[in-house]
Amino acid sequence: MEYLNPARSPYTAHDRALIGAGHARQARARFARHPRYRPTPVHVVEGLAGTRAAYVKDESGRMGLGSFKALGGAYAVHLLAERDPGGPPFVCASAGNHGISVASGAAEAGVPCVVYLSENVPEAFARRLRALGAGVRRAGGDYEESAAAALAAAREHGWRLVADSSWEGYTDVPLDVMRGYGVLFDELADPGALPPPESPTAPQKPAPDGEPGGTGSAPPFTHVFVQAGVGGLAAAAAGYVRDRWGEQPRIVVVEPAGAPCLVESARAGRPVRVEGGRTTLGRLDCREPSLLAHDLLHHLADLYVTITDDQAADAARRLAAHGAALSGCGAAGAAGLLALGPAARRALALDDTSRVLLVGTEGPVEPE
Repeated sequence: MEYLNPARSPYTAHDRALIGAGHARQARARFARHPRYRPTPVHVVEGLAGTRAAYVKDESGRMGLGSFKALGGAYAVHLLAERDPGGPPFVCASAGNHGISVASGAAEAGVPCVVYLSENVPEAFARRLRALGAGVRRAGGDYEESAAAALAAAREHGWRLVADSSWEGYTDVPLDVMRGYGVLFDELADPGALPPPESPTAPQKPAPDGEPGGTGSAPPFTHVFVQAGVGGLAAAAAGYVRDRWGEQPRIVVVEPAGAPCLVESARAGRPVRVEGGRTTLGRLDCREPSLLAHDLLHHLADLYVTITDDQAADAARRLAAHGAALSGCGAAGAAGLLALGPAARRALALDDTSRVLLVGTEGPVEPE
């Protein structure tokens, strides 16, 4: 399914106050003091889906935690711990990676942490959480049920909830999570961050203004494809890209066909819950969008597209051949690019001159 967004409108001062390049730089300054912080690499795939080149930001090695989520939950936890150093334990629900980030941040802050996982989250994630010192509790058959259990525990015990989704009355913490994600996009603005497409394995060096990695005002990308569960990463991408590079880059939100909560919310003009679908893309299997993410993407995204599990698996195999070892979830943005039909390509002006940013959000999930 492809849905060209009729509500598309420009980035505003209100959007910038919520999320943008300035927030990303603030978060990055904090991460720069962390001993495991390093900018993640970019792989170039020339000619992918008929484009000039796709640039895959590879988050699989992020801070030793395996995904971009290392930048979100941990950032929010550290901010909360600084505001209330003697505060109660942290609690969250997770499909895997968010919990690992929260647990890592809690361990660094010296605060106990409990993570709720649904029954369908691979045990590999539970083992990693326990290794970080977190308490792991199984609850429910999907992410939403584990999230409800985490919220109930927070209310019952007075624990601090660190969710990566937002809803009416709960936005401050998930906004900090999203601002943390902005770090990965800020790294792309560094001189020399992107190797030129003519030589994907060449040493990184500053590019001319207007070319990928350049320092001029021209955007380094013509298109940005970002996968979404509740939408936090996609909204962080939209906020950063619009603030830094303006309205020109086309932003595409990619979701599993079995969990299209953002595209259905865009159609409805309000956050809606979707029912009935199935997907094996576990970290993207979300039935209800983040309120903040929907509100931003509803007018900043150009197109929504859904993909099948098989298309995600195929994209992961293709990217692996170019040095990016990712899961199906991690390669979902590439799957969206590969799946686009002729009408959507024309609407996005996607052709052999296009330079596309993809986010490889996570490495392969460890087999049980």
